Amino acid sequence: MKEARHRGRLGAIHQVTIPVLFSFLWTAAALAQFTPFEAAVARFDAEVAAGVAKDAAGCVSVAVFEGGRVIWSKGYGWADIENRVPATPDTIGRIGSISKSFTAVVLMQLVERGILKLDEPVEKYFPEIKGLANPPSGMKPITFRMLASHTAGLIREPELQGAAAGPIYLWEEKILESIPRTSFKTPPLTEYSYSNIGFGILGLAMSRAAKTPFMDLVTEQIFKPLGMNSSTFILNSPDLWARMSVGYVRDRATGQVSAEAATREHFGRGYKVPNGGIYATVGDMAKFTAALMGVSGVRILSPESRNEMLSPQAPAKNYGIGLQLREANGANYVGHGGSVAGYNADLLFEPKSKLGVAVLRTTTYNPPTARLLEELVMAGAK
Repeated sequence: MKEARHRGRLGAIHQVTIPVLFSFLWTAAALAQFTPFEAAVARFDAEVAAGVAKDAAGCVSVAVFEGGRVIWSKGYGWADIENRVPATPDTIGRIGSISKSFTAVVLMQLVERGILKLDEPVEKYFPEIKGLANPPSGMKPITFRMLASHTAGLIREPELQGAAAGPIYLWEEKILESIPRTSFKTPPLTEYSYSNIGFGILGLAMSRAAKTPFMDLVTEQIFKPLGMNSSTFILNSPDLWARMSVGYVRDRATGQVSAEAATREHFGRGYKVPNGGIYATVGDMAKFTAALMGVSGVRILSPESRNEMLSPQAPAKNYGIGLQLREANGANYVGHGGSVAGYNADLLFEPKSKLGVAVLRTTTYNPPTARLLEELVMAGAK
């Protein structure tokens, strides 16, 4: 299934569907003129437009891609309500925990270069990890694989006040302060236990092993080679700020929206850099995914490393190396979600068809990303 097969119709969908804040109802007659693939996109388009309009705050940006090419993309709503800036596919948002997948790619790159080994103890490069609180008796040393697959048994967040607050240039200090306030939920390799602080420790240990600042590793080994020019840890140019969406948090009691918390976090989220610090566009997320699928024009990982990332890491059944895994209707789906103050993101792809969807949003409305991709995969298989 090549891009040319869909470009004409999908381009037409983009042109004839609603402006940013107005809904459009696709009739059965209108949908009948499309292929099942195109009809799935049209239904999704109308549903997202209606959802964003009803939410009446914030925006959604979407990209549907096949291999290394974006075949349909669109923005909905306001990237900046106050200044009436409409969202587009080039609108920048925070990807939250999808950053873990980037950290995992750098990990596998360092393994390929012989800088570290996936199953060697992290304490070899980061001896401070021995200061974790209340280690289980007789536990095995924590390895890079354990941290990258959430099987090290660590609690989700450190019990340190202010651990997730503070300037980005002090994130490593927050990791070190968090070590004695981070305990174990279970002994290592007992069960899957999602841990944000675990990925924070992973990023700092990798940086120590490579003798290179963590953010430089991601920038030089992923962003630059893949041409991800809108992706960054720090908004350090007028162009990036001009395309940055405003993050909105809705008060559940009053229904009012505020950008205060999201704006504050632009200056730093404490230790949360390797596990949730990246800014990107849906187009850049598509470039990253193409590399994960091995169809990018630039190779950043070997087939063996990519296969390892996409394989369940026991005792985790639905998590690989920095990637969430699931099965639906006979197909295997890979990706990650992300959420920080005012911003949410989804990245999902199906390795066999090479189809994927990337979503960034600042609305409380949550687009049906998984359903769309499942429909596209099923339509493409017919």
